[in-house]
Amino acid sequence: MLRSNYLALMTAGFMLGCGDESVSNHTPAVAETHLVSVKQVSDIPLEMLKTFAQLAGQEQFTPLVKYSVKTYTLVYETEYNGKSIKASGSIYVPQGLTQKAPLISLQHGTTFLKSEAPSVSSSPTGMEYFASAGYIAIMPDFIGYGESAAIFHPYYDQALAAGTVIDMIKSSREFLEKENIAFNDQLFLAGYSEGGFVTLAAAKEIENNAAHNMKVTAVAAGAGGYDLTHMLNSITTSTSYTYPGYLAFVLMAYNNTYQWNKPLEYFFQDKYARALATYMNGNYGGSFINSKLTTHVPSLLNAEFYTRLKSPSGELDLKRALTENSIRGWNTKIPTRLYHGTKDEIIPYQNSEATLESFRAAGSTSVSLTAIPSGTHGSSFFPMLKEFVPWFETMRK
Repeated sequence: MLRSNYLALMTAGFMLGCGDESVSNHTPAVAETHLVSVKQVSDIPLEMLKTFAQLAGQEQFTPLVKYSVKTYTLVYETEYNGKSIKASGSIYVPQGLTQKAPLISLQHGTTFLKSEAPSVSSSPTGMEYFASAGYIAIMPDFIGYGESAAIFHPYYDQALAAGTVIDMIKSSREFLEKENIAFNDQLFLAGYSEGGFVTLAAAKEIENNAAHNMKVTAVAAGAGGYDLTHMLNSITTSTSYTYPGYLAFVLMAYNNTYQWNKPLEYFFQDKYARALATYMNGNYGGSFINSKLTTHVPSLLNAEFYTRLKSPSGELDLKRALTENSIRGWNTKIPTRLYHGTKDEIIPYQNSEATLESFRAAGSTSVSLTAIPSGTHGSSFFPMLKEFVPWFETMRK
């Protein structure tokens, strides 16, 4: 779930091949208006990108870094709880392209710090290298960050996650068309941890709703906690959870998004409720928040709430929300690869196994699961990246 995994793109982005440089004659039509504003943030010369590659010890990949890159912050309209709001994200555009470029939208992992949103952070995201290799790269901030930072992030909300990504893609296409930047009809989606969940949510909505006028070329999703009821079961049948901040994030997000408006003491022991009220505000990182909590679940949660949570007839509103937001497999035709470390201590590997089975039960034959042997949640993103990027390249126009 850690956004910092995406810094691995700083080196792994060099694995992008050159692709087939034949030019498609089709530029997708853009009908809807979502774009609010665009601001250029940087103009990164090709030589600087090559230098960064050499400093990272990846000299063998520097020939694949082909284009200088301009980065922009996009502000666009999306929907939150029935109202139109402004959201934001970053777009990375290769300069001097001689062919129409595919789009790739990469969804970032969990961030507790609002300052780590792609359009806000001063640190590179690694998407610069996708763009330098000839993709138009997109990274949404998500609701609750960037332009919409005043909102508590609707963590693991399937509909809002999908809408945020889709509207970012639509606004990006509007911007590209207005600027006469040539792009083709290919759309790749990828993400890890929360980003994996968001990626599958967006792919499902795009494929099942023709009104979006999009087609997904391929999907790579890693360790996404897609089956939230499975996650609940794994937490209530064990007394320990390695990263309690994530559990707190889900409960607080649902309490806010669904407007239950329960006091934090309803969910957590008083000591930890006070800590969360103080620190879960976007100004503190996940590790710091974890240090203020406990990994012992019965001690973290309010005793009565914990008892109801373990009872089949207890906390039905929460359980319904988890069921509604779980991503069940559908009969997808999109080539989809799931990735998961077999020693993931935060989201069990079995969660992806259950998700794969739900795809198969729905009749899908285009979905596979790649196990990353002995991979933890923090160590599995880079192996996933090394595998899915060349796979995307085999389908690239």
